Parts: sequence; structure tokens; C-alpha cells
Amino acid sequence: MTTIQIRIDEKTKRKASKVFGKMGLNVSSGIKVYLTRVAQDEAMPFVVRTENGYTQEEERQLIKEAEYAEKHGKRYTSAREALDDILRKK
Repeated sequence: MTTIQIRIDEKTKRKASKVFGKMGLNVSSGIKVYLTRVAQDEAMPFVVRTENGYTQEEERQLIKEAEYAEKHGKRYTSAREALDDILRKK
């Protein structure tokens, strides 16, 4: 057996503790289940998302497209002008 120490904000710990409690687990047992699953699958048991809710690949693609649009895209003087252009293309 080994020991792992982690630092986490109190709010996150409290929320996680509540969720684990509903499953009949304490935080330590919940983390053991998580680490066991990572070891078994050799991967995260969920899709990792950025703070914006995208996968890292989706976010990279959005940034790439935004940079392209800034360099090569059409420019509008107002949101109304952009919306009118979008609606005309339908």
C-alpha cells in the first residue's frame, strides 16, 4: 500500500464528498475507484474538457478557424450586418 496526498479546494471536496456519499463511498474510496479504472483502461474514464466545455482537439480547431477567419474572413460593421448576411445564404 502507498499513500497519495492531494490539495484541492474545499468547495470541490465538499461537492465530491456529497456525490460519493450518495454512492455509499467516502472520498478516499471514490478516488481509489477512479485510479483503479484509469489503471485498468490505461486512459481517463471520461473525456477531458477545457474550461470552455470543449475537448482539447475541438478547442485547437476553433482557435485555428478563428485565426483563419481573422486573417481571411469577411468583416462586418455590426452584428445585424453579419446576421443579415447569414440569413441571405439560407
